[in-house]
Amino acid sequence: MALAINVSSSSSAFSNSSFPSSELKAPQIGSLRLSDRINVSSVSLSLSGKRSSVKALNVQSITKESMVPLPQAASMVASEVTEEVDVIEVEDFEELAKKLETASPLEIMDKALEKFGNDIAIAFSGAEDVALIEYAHLTGRLYRVFSLDTGRLNPETYRLFDTVEKHYGIRIEYMFPDAVEVQGLVRNKGLFSFYEDGHQECCRIRKVRPLRRALKGLRAWITGQRKDQSPGTRSEIPVVQVDPVFEGLDGGAGSLVKWNPVANVEGNDVWNFLRTMDVPVNTLHAAGYVSIGCEPCTRAVLPGQHEREGRWWWEDAKAKECGLHKGNIKESGDGNATANVNGTSTVVDIFKSENVVSLSRQGIENLMKLENRKEAWIVVLYAPWCPFCQAMEASFDELADKLGGDGVKVAKFRADGDQKEFAKSELQLGSFPTILVFPKNSSRPIKYPSEKRDVDSLTSFLNLVR
Repeated sequence: MALAINVSSSSSAFSNSSFPSSELKAPQIGSLRLSDRINVSSVSLSLSGKRSSVKALNVQSITKESMVPLPQAASMVASEVTEEVDVIEVEDFEELAKKLETASPLEIMDKALEKFGNDIAIAFSGAEDVALIEYAHLTGRLYRVFSLDTGRLNPETYRLFDTVEKHYGIRIEYMFPDAVEVQGLVRNKGLFSFYEDGHQECCRIRKVRPLRRALKGLRAWITGQRKDQSPGTRSEIPVVQVDPVFEGLDGGAGSLVKWNPVANVEGNDVWNFLRTMDVPVNTLHAAGYVSIGCEPCTRAVLPGQHEREGRWWWEDAKAKECGLHKGNIKESGDGNATANVNGTSTVVDIFKSENVVSLSRQGIENLMKLENRKEAWIVVLYAPWCPFCQAMEASFDELADKLGGDGVKVAKFRADGDQKEFAKSELQLGSFPTILVFPKNSSRPIKYPSEKRDVDSLTSFLNLVR
């Protein structure tokens, strides 16, 4: 059960109803100077979780007549003290998520802003999540927006930030990475180390740590996560949850709530909404970019590719998360990422056409040993949890049906888990999916070099090498 605890009190000496726009941070607590000790109208003390309101005592010169016996003085002070016990509210956000499961994004956004007011903010990346700002604008409530400026965003993204600020009359609260950490990374490893040893270190410095600082000034945040963005890692995202990774303003587990208003909305519907409302969007979308991040790690996707395939394309599909939404990902027993909400997600096999041959380890080893085959083979090395393998399932099944009886065998080999090292060393596996063609008169397979995985492109390549 996911519970969040909100503590409130009927009296408080100090308050801070808003934060500076330049950076999200915890409210500053007032202080008392020594000179404030005389003729103070009221002082609020916080002791052991309780608040006591003590009435001010005027300081007077002490004379013999004014001195009071100690027991009597103690009872006089005690009579001046009134205790007000804090009210602790516990909310079950799992239950709230169930109630809002069929609600519209606008209803979910309105509920989020209503519950948290100035203690919640929208995380804006400069992509299609601009829809969140439009939804917030439509509620008529006040709202805040923050963004992570990694220092390596596309120029088009920076221009969108400026356009959005002017369109909605808001100021985006930008968070920046620590300059010393960035300097250390670049000096030690160079500007593009992520192409060699993975993107996680760079993302941790430029994105995750600035996000952590931002969230420490909030009690809730709003993201643009959708279930269809990454079927292998985000397929069971709830519309609201207690954030399992980051901490909020009060610190500790359960101190931050995460809202995902478009979790149940498909990408096409988001775009229909953006066009209908004439919302400003990133011009990179028109150039084939769907998921947009930093410039060195983002590129356009091709027809038949999943939208996340444009991110960190040199790495396995399971690595295509930067760490901002780590709480929605679970590592399965074989090290592959699966959706994590209640741990019940299962992996269903893919490429299920009757014309697709399923090869075992021994089967593909035998195929490799044959020098004079009766037929050419085209084999996909895949992992069923990989969203990019899932995206090409229809075209590969169609190819198998098209080539049935045409002198070409179409096959699949599951190359994750225990088979991954073998596939990398013997079958040229780089990332999923990898497609190999075994010609009739060659023992060595030929790796399909393109990311165009439609039927026509695969057929053309096959005709060239078969």
